[in-house]
Amino acid sequence: MHRCGNHELPQGRPLVMGIVNLTPDSFSGDGLSRDTARAVAHARRQIEAGADLLDLGAESSRPGAVPTPLDEELRRLLPVLEALAGCGVPISVDTYKPAVMRAALAAGASMINDIHALRQPGALEAVADSSCALCLMHMQGEPLTMQQQPVYDDAVSEVRLFLGERVAALLAAGIDRQRIVLDPGFGFGKTLAHNLELLRRLPETACDGLPILAGLSRKSMLGAITGRPVEARLPASLAAAVLAAQRGARIIRVHDVAETRDALAVMQAVAA
Repeated sequence: MHRCGNHELPQGRPLVMGIVNLTPDSFSGDGLSRDTARAVAHARRQIEAGADLLDLGAESSRPGAVPTPLDEELRRLLPVLEALAGCGVPISVDTYKPAVMRAALAAGASMINDIHALRQPGALEAVADSSCALCLMHMQGEPLTMQQQPVYDDAVSEVRLFLGERVAALLAAGIDRQRIVLDPGFGFGKTLAHNLELLRRLPETACDGLPILAGLSRKSMLGAITGRPVEARLPASLAAAVLAAQRGARIIRVHDVAETRDALAVMQAVAA
């Protein structure tokens, strides 16, 4: 993937996607619901810190989260998205609702990041005729219950099979493969053991060489490893970002942009 909507993406290094949570119940404690000015200021700080892309999410997908009504998701999202028009970097919108996808694209979004991998009725039709990039994520179950008892025979093989099937569905709908990004879904219906195996074998989830997005920042798997609360997981998040990039992740989705850019710069200098 070289393009993201009307934007040309930098080549030759992992890209950093800055998270902008527009929810009141973000697991990481950085939700900015009902405060458009603060959310826009946070997004601009992410850009100043070196974010290559932004990811706006107006519905929480943390474990145990209940669905957000459509009108509330749009109320949280659109003022921020519209205020960031012309900000200079591609904006991704994290949603699975076709109506939100259409509204986001009309307001200038360059990527749709879908935890349901465009499986909702009408989702493919909502994005097919646009030029936006499309991130397909694997999730076992639904956010409300996904962490209760996730089970796999081989997590990596099953994630790869699912993503391959979704890629085939997009190609059959006439969507250019150059628009597609894959996310193995760390923490979405996976135990710690599943997450670690996915990270170890991350290149195996890249169906047909499509780029991988890795979202590990501050997640509970890092807390399980380190014993740290969510607000103290920056060092673990940086280690995870570097490990994912070393294993071929093209986009690293993070809360802490400047720190991640520095960690990746050191990795690249050593590898050069």
